[in-house]
Amino acid sequence: MPPALPGASRTTLDDLLLASLSALAAAGEVEQACRLAGQACALHRSSDARAWNRFNSLLHRLSRQTE
Repeated sequence: MPPALPGASRTTLDDLLLASLSALAAAGEVEQACRLAGQACALHRSSDARAWNRFNSLLHRLSRQTE
């Protein structure tokens, strides 16, 4: 990750996507949020273990909400 500029937020694109997926699930679109979280897991699987774990955790939390 490139160094942050002075005063810049430490929010990453992954942070925004995780928040968006949580909001999508809260709006009743749990299955779609799960599909997208699964795709993010697949993208991060071999390149970023921390990001993979974050999306995998969200996926497992959301999957309990599906019917």
